[in-house]
Amino acid sequence: MKTRIAAILPLIAAMYLSGCATVPTAPPQEDAARKQFPLPPADLAGLYIYRNSSFGAALKKRVFVNDEYIGETAPMTYFYREVAPGSVKVSTSSEFGNNDLIVEAEAGKNYFVKQYIKLGVFVGGANLELVSEEAGKQGVLECSLAASPDK
Repeated sequence: MKTRIAAILPLIAAMYLSGCATVPTAPPQEDAARKQFPLPPADLAGLYIYRNSSFGAALKKRVFVNDEYIGETAPMTYFYREVAPGSVKVSTSSEFGNNDLIVEAEAGKNYFVKQYIKLGVFVGGANLELVSEEAGKQGVLECSLAASPDK
């Protein structure tokens, strides 16, 4: 039995890590404009949510801002939203529910949230992390702007 499990594990790992999910992307001009990292209007905060890893490439993960669905990420994609200042809840679908991150956003500033895939029991999970502006800009530059579901 152990031999059989040991033989199957590499196959499962290969299936988990192979393939590549894709999502619709925004026009290149819109992507290029967002990558200039303009500050949001004085009464709003800018929120970049990015996934700059190919780990779990076959997985798409849903993203929500203040419980509003904004789309699915695939490897090397990002979203941008302008939000009201204050406590902003960013959520991502994971294996057994959503993982949430609260960002205390100030007006006139940009914030960067990294989504990453983690191993799960049945499928890969996802989590979120608030990162520095420097790390966030670098991560976003590696990605393409995902189109919103309404576009």
